[in-house]
Amino acid sequence: MKKKLYNQKDRSQLISELSKESFSRLTCSFYRYVSIESPNSLRDELYKEWIELNVLGRVYIAEEGINAQISVPEPNIDTFIELLNKRDSFTDMPIKYAVKEGQSFIKLVIRVKKEIVAYNIPKDEYNMNQVGIHLNANQFNKALENPEAVVVDMRNYYESEVGHFENAILPDVERSQELLPEVRTLIEHHKHKEILLYCTGGIRCEKASSYLLHHGFNNVKQLKGGIIQYAHDVKKGNIDSKFIGSNFVFDQRLEERITDDVISNCHQCGHPSDSHVDCLNQACHILFIQCESCRVKFDGCCSIECKEFAALPLKEQQVLRKNPKKVVSKTRNSVSGKPRLK
Repeated sequence: MKKKLYNQKDRSQLISELSKESFSRLTCSFYRYVSIESPNSLRDELYKEWIELNVLGRVYIAEEGINAQISVPEPNIDTFIELLNKRDSFTDMPIKYAVKEGQSFIKLVIRVKKEIVAYNIPKDEYNMNQVGIHLNANQFNKALENPEAVVVDMRNYYESEVGHFENAILPDVERSQELLPEVRTLIEHHKHKEILLYCTGGIRCEKASSYLLHHGFNNVKQLKGGIIQYAHDVKKGNIDSKFIGSNFVFDQRLEERITDDVISNCHQCGHPSDSHVDCLNQACHILFIQCESCRVKFDGCCSIECKEFAALPLKEQQVLRKNPKKVVSKTRNSVSGKPRLK
């Protein structure tokens, strides 16, 4: 009988198993734009290999490459890297390690996608063999000293809200599909200037820089390894951090603190806070910023209505969630990937 190549355990069982682990884990990420002939076959092969090493995380594979955010048991990291190196397409893969460790994932999910970054732009508007110049932390800081340079945050609004580089343009978008057209519009009149791009780990800037080069921006540069690598380099090289606040991450940690600055506010009371949470009403689960005082007041929910709904017996919640008129949720009818808390 063929082994099923996906998780079959429920959330409570997964969390229980994690709590009993006696070893440390390393949260890390990597990506590579490389031609993959059979993404589905590769997906199954990687799942078989990685599940044996107790790897957890979220991985996207497409014909254009791989994008992985994972948690690897520390005793297995060398074996994991050896397995990567055995594949010609993944040899010498640059791996970025988390700035702040913590429980990041509870299961392994590997999906085949159309793109490894969901920009949804035509293939004739970029060429991954022509991308922006990579700058390390020192070089990026030096470039920031140029008063004519245009610094662009290639992330969504809820990411840059809690942390960003000084004087950066912060696109007010909710989804990756909206990002490139918006950025192009914002900087269209700066084609002759030096464009400095940055994102979490570098992957979004790779395609974004290629897109901008295609559209006539001829001096495009990008932060190598993104904010994650920048934070490590700043700490290691005793460099001043020009990034202020926290780095939003797409796992259960939600953020990594880069500097002590708190540049955002609680979405409920307005007091300084940069703690992202998901509403504990499982029918809602909206992402928002909540201070400790409001967390206690609202029991981790985004509103009094969600607090009251989440306090109902589970069976009653399940019945009500089947009725659109009775369920309490800020996200149920939203077409947005990350709707805002009104």
